[in-house]
Amino acid sequence: MSEAPRIVGKGLNPRTVRSERGQEPVPADWDLLPPGDPALTRRVKAEGPCWVMQEKRGRKVFGFGVWAPKERIERHRLALEQERADPAYEQRLAAGRARRERAQEAYVEDFRGAVLQFLRFAPCHAALAERLATAVTAHATPVGSGTVARTERIPVDERAAAAVIAWLRHQTTDYDTRTILRVAGRRREVRRELAEQSRRLLARYRAGEPIDPALCPLSKALGSSQAASQE
Repeated sequence: MSEAPRIVGKGLNPRTVRSERGQEPVPADWDLLPPGDPALTRRVKAEGPCWVMQEKRGRKVFGFGVWAPKERIERHRLALEQERADPAYEQRLAAGRARRERAQEAYVEDFRGAVLQFLRFAPCHAALAERLATAVTAHATPVGSGTVARTERIPVDERAAAAVIAWLRHQTTDYDTRTILRVAGRRREVRRELAEQSRRLLARYRAGEPIDPALCPLSKALGSSQAASQE
């Protein structure tokens, strides 16, 4: 098994990095592979020791490339160039894209079904449930969206429930405009309060209660999202 890449930060000079040891020079025979070619980066990292240069800003991590032996980088770059020149390479890429598209379509369908199962609206509100399921699924399932629907750590039914509550929080409450004190745990408290508010609203639809669309935040939110999608 190859050695795990070291995580380092930018150094004070072009050929130095910041590590747990402080400022550290880059080996003389190493070069920086900039980000932008995931296939090349994977191969270089998989072969042996390297330093991944990145920086965390807030909750996001920004990558600045990988330091590795220059010979290794050039060897894998040349091998990839030769592979990509082969017509069969593009055919494999196309086949891979087709597989991913089919998998995404199947997941979207499964996820929408899980949303409807979570909603369980009474028959008199079935049309609204369909519209809500469509809106939540469209928001939550795109690849790279970073939403709870894209995690595989929890079952799809739990993802669907969390996605509905999150959609309701942003679309039917004042969460996005509310001023929340910067006190430890306060934001979590607000989210819990709004989640309970959303669950009470869903319970009314599940019970089949008569609800005036003009006064219901869910109906108004769906009306706004549908109008926006048609523009």
